[in-house]
Amino acid sequence: MRVIFGVLSLLIAVAVIGVLAKKQLAAVATPVAVPGAVAPAAPGATPRQQSEQMQQQVRQTVEGLMQQARPMPDDK
Repeated sequence: MRVIFGVLSLLIAVAVIGVLAKKQLAAVATPVAVPGAVAPAAPGATPRQQSEQMQQQVRQTVEGLMQQARPMPDDK
């Protein structure tokens, strides 16, 4: 009897973990639009082309941010 309850509780625990993992993976799989984020690469591009495109986009974003003036504190 104790073995049956042990196996049953183990199956329930595995089911709960499976449901939580499925919810977590579903939340990760949905893309979220973030301002200033790198755009996805072209769907027909090779991995090398996608990598180069992403590197170029990151480089452009960083250069654009570096050109912005830094806010100076008010001296009072």
